[in-house]
Amino acid sequence: MDFFVFLILFAMLIASIRLLMGPNFADKVVAFDTMSIMAISLLVLLSIGYKSALYLDVAFVFALIGFIGTIIFARFNILRGKDA
Repeated sequence: MDFFVFLILFAMLIASIRLLMGPNFADKVVAFDTMSIMAISLLVLLSIGYKSALYLDVAFVFALIGFIGTIIFARFNILRGKDA
C-alpha cells in the first residue's frame, strides 16, 4: 500500500508543477482536475488500507467539490473568450 501512496503523491507533484507552470489557462484547469482525481484515489486507497468508511465519505465530498471547481474554471474560460 505504501508504494501506491508514494506513486500517487509523486504524480500529484508532477501535476502541481504543471498547475504552476502551465503555458495557458486550459492546461492549468486540466492539472487541477487531475490533482483532484488523484486526491480522491488516494482517499479511496487509504479507506481500503485502514478499513474505514470515513475516508470514502470525504472522497465523495472532495469529488463533488473538484467537479464543481472544474466546471467553474471552464465556465470562466468560456466567458473570458480567450485561452491565454
